[in-house]
Amino acid sequence: MPELPEVEVVRRGLERWTAGRIVEAVEVLHPRAVRRHLAGGADFAARLRGLRFGTAMRRGKYLWVPLDDAASSLLGHLGMSGQLLVQPEEAADEKHLRIRIRFDDALGTELRFVDQRTFGGLSLHDNTPDGLPDVIAHIARDPLDPAFDDTAFHLALRLRRTTVKRALLDQSLISGVGNIYADEALWRSRLHYERPTATLTRPRTAELLGHVRDVMREALDQGGTSFDSLYVNVNGESGYFDRSLDAYGREDEPCRRCGTPMRRRPWMNRSSYFCPRCQRPPRIS
Repeated sequence: MPELPEVEVVRRGLERWTAGRIVEAVEVLHPRAVRRHLAGGADFAARLRGLRFGTAMRRGKYLWVPLDDAASSLLGHLGMSGQLLVQPEEAADEKHLRIRIRFDDALGTELRFVDQRTFGGLSLHDNTPDGLPDVIAHIARDPLDPAFDDTAFHLALRLRRTTVKRALLDQSLISGVGNIYADEALWRSRLHYERPTATLTRPRTAELLGHVRDVMREALDQGGTSFDSLYVNVNGESGYFDRSLDAYGREDEPCRRCGTPMRRRPWMNRSSYFCPRCQRPPRIS
């Protein structure tokens, strides 16, 4: 699943190429792409037609475009393989094109939602007073948000009977962090993924948040992490932060800090990558 850096790369592309444009026509080419819009594809197309795109916004992994009626937004969920591409109108359709949005101007480009596995999609939602689509009102601020409260996050960690990686992936505590960047931040922090959150001191939490922010900013600078040509920018370019990963995907390769072979363990239907020497497991009392 795409994480904060990948979604932010797409958001920046939409901000540049679609802000201020008025929707002329919408084609829904696959019903699953609008399944989160409960009224269906025809209603989705009809409601979006004639509205002006605002500046694309993001909270954690969630991306949306406010519409000029100020009461609703177009919410995008990329799923496992979704892509929002700005393409010339005359460009050949992608094999897995699901939604096409044409604009009422002479720029000659259109917005396409392409999704091979059809786990993602677009939908229209009412806004909360804070300007968020109502379905994501429960999502916490992300660590790059200037309003993120480090102290409140630490106190929440101390009160939760959970482990540190589970907490990092809990979008009601901190948004935008997924499996890849959790493993990277934990490796940098020398923390095992099963470390109980109740054992984290305030300085340890501050250090962990610092590494979370650092790894995300570095990933942003490199366009995010792209695997198998997924999670591309709106112009189709892939990020290359996967070349800089220190933990994720490096099973049996030497730890870049101590040389010990990295390990992978099954974890919540995913995998956790860690150094058994630098990130020692917690003692079981």
